[in-house]
Amino acid sequence: MCGACDPELRRACAGKLTGGDIMPGERTLPYWTIGLYVVVVAAAAAALAVGVKQSDAMTAAAAGVALAVGLCTMPIGIRLGIQAGQSEGDDVSALVDAVRHLAEEQALSDDARRVLNRARERELLCRAIEEDVNAEDWDAAMVLVKELAERFGYRSDAEEFRTKIETARYQTVERRVDESIRELDKLIVQTRWQEALNEAARISRLYPDSPRVEGLRHRVETARQRYKSELERRFLTTAENGQVEEAMELLKELDQYLTEEEAEPYREVAKGVIGKARENLGVQFKLAVQDRQWGIAAQVGEQIIREFPNTRMAQEIREVIDDIRQRASGMVSS
Repeated sequence: MCGACDPELRRACAGKLTGGDIMPGERTLPYWTIGLYVVVVAAAAAALAVGVKQSDAMTAAAAGVALAVGLCTMPIGIRLGIQAGQSEGDDVSALVDAVRHLAEEQALSDDARRVLNRARERELLCRAIEEDVNAEDWDAAMVLVKELAERFGYRSDAEEFRTKIETARYQTVERRVDESIRELDKLIVQTRWQEALNEAARISRLYPDSPRVEGLRHRVETARQRYKSELERRFLTTAENGQVEEAMELLKELDQYLTEEEAEPYREVAKGVIGKARENLGVQFKLAVQDRQWGIAAQVGEQIIREFPNTRMAQEIREVIDDIRQRASGMVSS
């Protein structure tokens, strides 16, 4: 037959028949494959015998072909079966080893498993600390550092991390304090005093441990007082020099800073400035009307009504302002 002298098949059969032990990875005989081929060959031989006996050439030929195919493919099928058995055996051996390893780990105590995984857990913990530092989550990083020192015993590494965290925290806080104080100074320069006071309070709440935030409110109040003193000096100077318009503008701004008691020393000077300013505006209004400069007359008249509403001059201008506005509009349209 085609496979009668196959050496591999003969070795497999010899090992099985002699009762030798089959080690993992050795090739074992696939009985289901042999049984299938025995059935096929037997059926083909029986069909061949019937065909010959009954002189049925077609049946005999088909049975002969089936018998030949079965006998020729038997060695190949058995060899494939042996290889499949070997692969399955290897897979089973690997599965058995994995289960045995898992069982051994489950049998260990928590402390023993921690010792075995010590290096890996240290690496993961250090990585988590670095991530918290980069995220500026200082408190969370410190909790992990304590875990690194007390639970795993890496006290030297923990101290290095503490130093790194404290340095990073200090630098970050200082940078933010710098930015906040710069914003505060902008508000002071713009004389936005209430906003500056609110910002100073906010900075103090956010960074209570920074010595640089102490006295920020005093800083704002000192700047305000200094600006107020400068306004007073400039007002007196311009009033003395007869610079009425500038003195009036300074007086309006100074009025926001002075209490009744503080304004008393400036009352007479202010009256003089106000009176002079009113007189100047009155002269400008009269000249504009005489020169038929209706646009200027309307503008000056509205200023007198707005700034000196309770004066006789304002009352007189109210009586003619509508006519002046109409004339000014007519000049523009023409």
